[in-house]
Amino acid sequence: MEQDHFLKNNLYGLILAGGKSTRMQKDKTVLMYHGRPQSHYCIELLQQFCDQVFLSCRKDQAQLKGYQGLQQIHDIAPFKDIGPLGGILSAMSQYPDRAWLVLAVDLPFVNRSTIDHLLTSRDPRKIATAYRSPHDGMPEPLCAIYESHAMSVLRDFYDRGIYCPRKILNHSDAILMTLPESTALDNVNTPQEYNDALKNLELNQ
Repeated sequence: MEQDHFLKNNLYGLILAGGKSTRMQKDKTVLMYHGRPQSHYCIELLQQFCDQVFLSCRKDQAQLKGYQGLQQIHDIAPFKDIGPLGGILSAMSQYPDRAWLVLAVDLPFVNRSTIDHLLTSRDPRKIATAYRSPHDGMPEPLCAIYESHAMSVLRDFYDRGIYCPRKILNHSDAILMTLPESTALDNVNTPQEYNDALKNLELNQ
């Protein structure tokens, strides 16, 4: 219990929700998979493990339905318009002494056991703890723990024009684990995928 308390108090949560949802044609934060907007579900999930949880988004999204009233961190210069890496670096810049549990908002199959297993395998001496994709073997950087000392590594890749978190973790000192459930990090990007996800979740209830 004492170790769990230490880990929680050294960990902030970040829900990545700054995308434009172009293929979905609807804001992914308001999609309902678990009886409430996905942004709320993700925040409630990470609150079980983190001291504070923030929604990562652009400033112009702050008052939209899926964002309003939630604790937010907005993308800041020079990290705007570069995708998820920008959200992670913006959060680290604001709270440089914290480790970050990062989760993308478009992962409806993530549950408590997914996060629990991630935390159990965490090694703070590495820059990150993440899962390995069962599809291509590459890192899954959008459900991962980034230690506070990872900022210098991420910033170095940023300065070299490398903005892809998968590529960064693949070439860094990170722990990569096997997913306990192979579909846990399947993301949803289109209306058809959304409908399929709802059916799969209903079948597994």
